[in-house]
Amino acid sequence: MSVELLDTPRFFGYRVRRQIQGRTYQEYFSLKENGKRLRGEKRARVKAAAEARDDELARRQQTLQNRRAKEVHIDADGQVRGILCRLKAEKSGNRTPVFQIGVMSLKEDRIVNTTVSINRFGIAEAWRRAVDFYATHKQINRRSKAYQSLLAAQPTPARLQRLLAARGNARTGKAGAQGRKRR
Repeated sequence: MSVELLDTPRFFGYRVRRQIQGRTYQEYFSLKENGKRLRGEKRARVKAAAEARDDELARRQQTLQNRRAKEVHIDADGQVRGILCRLKAEKSGNRTPVFQIGVMSLKEDRIVNTTVSINRFGIAEAWRRAVDFYATHKQINRRSKAYQSLLAAQPTPARLQRLLAARGNARTGKAGAQGRKRR
């Protein structure tokens, strides 16, 4: 709820403020009439009007958030926001390629994470499992275009190697295929 009671020398009343799609909606409901502070029934009516406006703005804000939560963002490189390809360090010291999924779950109303091993399932099955986890928590229907576009964004083996090489070099500090000269 974003209804605030303001009591300043310049204004006495309620302020309703919400951000919706980058725009600030801010309205004031005065608790003064003819220079006197409102009491009782009149004050309650003003508060009810402020809360009604806040509820209306909250519904618009929630509708937009729900619509955006189900949107799928695929960048120019074909990467899906929320599904990363990375090398996971095992306890043994080996580095295993995985798809790491981290999304705000509409199902559980919290951030959820998991990883799917590419070595264990292969690229196609690991990607399908990653997309299924993502779609389940984003509540994306398996028959929707969004789901199909997620499946289509599966990295090719060559692109997967490039992604893993870039991540591996960034972590180890190597300068490319040649590495560093030893002295």
